[in-house]
Amino acid sequence: MVSIRIKALTSKLLANKVAQLAALKKAQDTVILDMRGLVNFCDYFVLSTGSSDRQVRAIAEGIEEGLTEIGLKVHLAKGGKGQSSLTPSEGVGAWVLLDMGDVVAHIFEPSAREFYGLEHLWQDAPLVVYKERKKKA
Repeated sequence: MVSIRIKALTSKLLANKVAQLAALKKAQDTVILDMRGLVNFCDYFVLSTGSSDRQVRAIAEGIEEGLTEIGLKVHLAKGGKGQSSLTPSEGVGAWVLLDMGDVVAHIFEPSAREFYGLEHLWQDAPLVVYKERKKKA
């Protein structure tokens, strides 16, 4: 059964939610790319950087847990070094890809983000401005 909250979650809102969840885990340089006019396999890319493989894993787990709490499932979680699990015992690697259907999140270590250069590869994709939620004091 699909909750009413999920039905109202558009792909743009989902991309914003993913960016906010990444920010909660201290992700750096998060950007959202609007891929709708360029590809047919998703609407948005969310790109984030973690300072180490542990932080990359923590960001990915935070996104996955946050989406699970609102009833969404991450369809694919894959490590850039060939791992297919986000469990703490598994090494994830320099790049984690999370596929939520209309939104694909890429979480990189800094060197991997620079090497793959997705912002450059998809430079024709418009940037989407998102508002990071401020924590209440």
